[in-house]
Amino acid sequence: MLNIGVIGYGYWGPNIVRNLNAIEGARVVAVCDRDQGALKRLSGAYKQLKICSQSDEILNDTTIDIVAVVTPVCTHFELAKKALENGKHVFVEKPFTSSSAQAVELIELAEKKNLKIMVDHTFIFTGAVRKIKDLLAQGELGDIYYYDSVRVNLGLFQHDVNVVWDLAPHDFSIMRYLINEKPLALSAWGRSHINKLEDIAYVTVHFGSSKLAHFSLNWLSPVKVRTTLIGGEKKMLVWNDVNPDEKIKIYDKGVEVKNAQGIYDLLVSYRSGDMWAPKVQQTEALKLECQHFIQCIEQDSTPLNDGVVGLEVVQMLEACNESIKNGGRMVQIGSDVLSVTG
Repeated sequence: MLNIGVIGYGYWGPNIVRNLNAIEGARVVAVCDRDQGALKRLSGAYKQLKICSQSDEILNDTTIDIVAVVTPVCTHFELAKKALENGKHVFVEKPFTSSSAQAVELIELAEKKNLKIMVDHTFIFTGAVRKIKDLLAQGELGDIYYYDSVRVNLGLFQHDVNVVWDLAPHDFSIMRYLINEKPLALSAWGRSHINKLEDIAYVTVHFGSSKLAHFSLNWLSPVKVRTTLIGGEKKMLVWNDVNPDEKIKIYDKGVEVKNAQGIYDLLVSYRSGDMWAPKVQQTEALKLECQHFIQCIEQDSTPLNDGVVGLEVVQMLEACNESIKNGGRMVQIGSDVLSVTG
């Protein structure tokens, strides 16, 4: 039986505790939070847990095998590092760390200690994303031309990170999971209106091939939109995550070149066929993610969303900040020293 300690019982913490506590072969034995209101809610829901307000009570507990860090990103590195140093596997809320240097240090420490890191990129465990992954693997869309994502809503405004660091980790991790090609560079534009942190941003990601990815991120939208479009050589896909019924729709639409002998003879025809909505698994993604982590520990295998994946997402976030600071200029992703080009 693997014993789990959870640090942080705020917005996402209750979901983490509920799902980790329901996994066969594991149990949550202790939860920490500095907020007395959170501790009161916790004590009412889980009578058997050790409840504390100091993280060291969990980090130094030799009976705990796994520590889940569900706190603001600025605290992730120190908490995860101490957990690893004390021989505990680590589950970390997204984004992984505040910098790529911190992420690298944690990855190296985990490897040295033979411990597992999982970064909470929950969306790659959703039925919709898994279905899209299967469709792409089967070649249903053909070669991918573009990946376009819109993630907007009104709030919640953060006080420690901008809209990119708050919302983009979801979409960057999804894109990385779906697209079998590493992005090379990106350009980003952002503006702040409510406080000093950007609350609107647009990011364009460049690959070595002809495909492009674009992300629209916004805390100031009057409506909540969670839509991804993937355009392929054969077909096109729309994923609407706020649609409770038909989350994914496949469109047999495209463009075909009939004659390319000369630029003036170029004839383009538009193909319009059927639309169909594949069935999507409804199992809670966080449950599957937590089960996957426990299985990886038991079987000594690498999680789909390990520290390396977390690092790649942080590198993209850093590149966004650098590009925004430099007026949207192109920035290479993942270089030791971020390089800005005109």
